[in-house]
Formats: sequence, structure tokens, C-alpha cells
Amino acid sequence: MRNQRQIVDYALRRRALLARWRAGHVSTDDICDANPYLTRAARFHGESVEHPCPVCAKQRMALVAWVFGDELKHVSGSARKPDELERMADLFAEFTVYVVEVCLACRWNHLALSYVVGTGEPGTRAPAPRSRPRKSATP
Repeated sequence: MRNQRQIVDYALRRRALLARWRAGHVSTDDICDANPYLTRAARFHGESVEHPCPVCAKQRMALVAWVFGDELKHVSGSARKPDELERMADLFAEFTVYVVEVCLACRWNHLALSYVVGTGEPGTRAPAPRSRPRKSATP
């Protein structure tokens, strides 16, 4: 995706959490706690991942992207597919994307990556929705 900036990779935090889990310091219930909304978003909006789940070793992993930003209005806080992210990056000045790794089998989930994307130009906005003429209350 073009214009990605402020990229944060959470791989070290993921590795540390998995090491603590393998050592028995963290329970499986604590790390396999994806709520139904997250797993549903991963199923319908996520991209399949080639590597197996680090907890259950099944091949049912997905990366799902969540978007946040003031300019996004009602879209902020929703899951988006990669092609939607590309279109949004051309329409909005700036928004943050959080990519979450989710196992659809055991519900393992972890923040994988975050970044800011957009045109970078202040004042860039999506086209305003067309408003309908209001009907008068009096005839």
C-alpha cells in the first residue's frame, strides 16, 4: 500500500507473549480470547495467512485490518479488506490501520502491525453524501 508511514511491527511483543505462554506463565485462555466480532471480521474481511497458528498449529489464520480516524466518521472502528484500504488511502488525508492476526480455530489473536496511511494532504475528503430535499411540514 502506498504512503504507509509510522509503521509499528509488534513481532517482538508477539514472540515474548508466546514465550511466556510456552513457559506456563500465561494461560491458553488468556491468549485465545478473540471475541465473536473479531473472528467474524477475520472470516469475512481477513486475508488468509500461510503460516500455522502458533498455539494450535492449525492453518486457519487470517490477518484483519481495522481502520480508525476522525475523518472516517462512521467508518472508523470497522474492519476493511485490502482493496478497500487502497481506495480509502486515496480518499482520506490520514487514518490509522491496525492489523490483527486471528486464528479461526482456537481464537488466538494478537496485534501484528499498525501504520498510518492516506494522501497526507490536509482537507482531502471523500465526496459528501448527496442530501435529499426536505419535505415541508406544511403543505
